[in-house]
Amino acid sequence: MSEAAAEYDGILLGAGHNALVLQAYLGRAGLKTLCLERGSRPGGGLATLEDPRFPGFLHNTHSFFHRAITEMPWYRDLELARHGARYLEPELNVALVQRNGNVLEWWTDFEKTAASFERLSAKDARTLRRWRDDFVPVLERIVGPEARTPPLPAGERRALLERSREGRLLLETSALSPQEFVLREFEHPTIQAGLLFFNGLREVDLRAKGFGHHIPILLASRAKAQMCVGGAAGLARALVAAVRESGGAVRCGVAPRRIVVERGRATGVETDQGEFVRARHFVASGLDPHQTFLELMAGRDVPSDWRDKAAKFVYNVIAPLFALNLSLRERPVYAAEQAFPELGRALMVILGLEGYAQYPEIVAHHERGEIPPTVMWGSTPTVFDPSQAPPGRHVAFMWEKLPYRLHGDPRNWDGARQAHGRQMLDLWTGYAPNLREAVIDWFTRSPLDTERALPNMRFGDLLVGAFTHGQIGHDRPFPGAGHYRGHVKGLYLCGSCCHPGGNITGLPGYNCAQVLHADLGLAAPWAPEPAAQALARL
Repeated sequence: MSEAAAEYDGILLGAGHNALVLQAYLGRAGLKTLCLERGSRPGGGLATLEDPRFPGFLHNTHSFFHRAITEMPWYRDLELARHGARYLEPELNVALVQRNGNVLEWWTDFEKTAASFERLSAKDARTLRRWRDDFVPVLERIVGPEARTPPLPAGERRALLERSREGRLLLETSALSPQEFVLREFEHPTIQAGLLFFNGLREVDLRAKGFGHHIPILLASRAKAQMCVGGAAGLARALVAAVRESGGAVRCGVAPRRIVVERGRATGVETDQGEFVRARHFVASGLDPHQTFLELMAGRDVPSDWRDKAAKFVYNVIAPLFALNLSLRERPVYAAEQAFPELGRALMVILGLEGYAQYPEIVAHHERGEIPPTVMWGSTPTVFDPSQAPPGRHVAFMWEKLPYRLHGDPRNWDGARQAHGRQMLDLWTGYAPNLREAVIDWFTRSPLDTERALPNMRFGDLLVGAFTHGQIGHDRPFPGAGHYRGHVKGLYLCGSCCHPGGNITGLPGYNCAQVLHADLGLAAPWAPEPAAQALARL
């Protein structure tokens, strides 16, 4: 059979990590699959690139902090450690450094975290302990299982949650916004700012009701930020290895032109090179709803209500990322290390965040398309993994949330990014003075650069869709499409636009695998208990 007439059990669109997770499970079930990726490499945001001017310096240009990857069921099931994805979880996980010398720390050891809170506020340390104790069972019995299974309709979920103490506590805290929860429960401005940043501004609109539970989940979770040895691309390489070991194929540099629908069923994909690749059983899209339903499908093949819902899918205003990457002679040495020597081994460092009052200002700047006063976070990967730089050298980066439409037009970033990168470096140097002499090379990536490199992150939205406007749970990406199935037989969704959403979790792909196995009658001994059963046992 010629390549143009190739036939597979299933075709996946976009080689992001979620699609690769799904593909590996399907291959282990005996299906022959093909993943098509328009870019030159698989993995999406799992990118680790070598500095072209200074070989040996490896930069994680988009994704670095991977939360609890080694706790994910797919990491174990797909044997990714055997395929080369090895992770580190540094003890001092996060440090918020302020100009006045305050340092707020999150450790893998909860007691050390509580001690850091207590230095600033004994009351807040007691509050930390109380919410951690109250929410451990909520996390273990509800939130964790819900993230790892296809979501329930909102009404059914609420009815089940209302039957237990843990469920009612979750509903009560969920009714608040992150801002309301933090300001109600904590008193110290540094602690307020740190909590809202760490699991607030980076994920959802702090003002949005329905997300207050994010904060106590953060306090209760044992899982912390991790980093992949060799760079974020190591996870992509391991996933591709798992796919290929199971018989799957990944083709890069091939963009889909059209999802073909015949007699009410998705039957294959036409590529931009004029090929038609037939799918016996399914086409699974890891792309955003605009691409899947509006760009890749003929109007006659998509009902008007689905087209309307896809067109109205909303992206995050404050999700776009600006990155500053440094190649260094030595690591950043923070002035605050004189009082907190352990700071030199913090995985994540937050700079520029002085208090809660900055948040409304940041949001207002994003809404106006202006650059706010800088609040940034980043890491020096080579402190923990020297392989990412030449011997004795280092790489480091800082990220900042900045508006996509700078002064109304994203193209303005092409003329503004270097100047802003310099401002970030100047701010960083104020905290780590040795950077004045340590920098060998540096470069920036703007929100527009993100969209250019990763078209699935429309408008630079690294979460691939806002968590507001009802776009959560069974209604993500929109009502009717929240169970990973499209509107025609054989069409599935497996990307970050699906529950539970963006970031490197692999759970949209993992959950879609559960749905596809069930629909195709495939045995799935690895699949967890359905959410309805887990909640019914509370």
